[in-house]
Amino acid sequence: QARLMESGGGLVQPGGSLRLSCAASGSITSINLMSWFLQAPGKEREFVADVSSDGSANYADSVQGRFTISRDNAKKTMYLQMNNMKPEDTGVYYCLAEVATTSHIHHYEYWGQGTQVTVSS
Repeated sequence: QARLMESGGGLVQPGGSLRLSCAASGSITSINLMSWFLQAPGKEREFVADVSSDGSANYADSVQGRFTISRDNAKKTMYLQMNNMKPEDTGVYYCLAEVATTSHIHHYEYWGQGTQVTVSS
């Protein structure tokens, strides 16, 4: 019905920056909340940030002031600008979106497959 694909991950030094993208595709009629989650090695998936359709955003305390979430509704794409990165930012970043499609009136949650981010010297 719908597909989310993350991109932009890679290796970066502490204090460096990366920009992640999450593009939605399929027979989509609308997307409500979009979110980023981080699954660090050996840990459970945890909330990073989210952004509503009107652009209002929320952040985990650990990334407040360092990360910026945004979205382009025309492109059906969400972004995460990560600045002043720390080793604890390392892990797989997943996108989550509340999506309605042509075959489903109500919104359902869809997960992407994740993109690896490694912060190391």
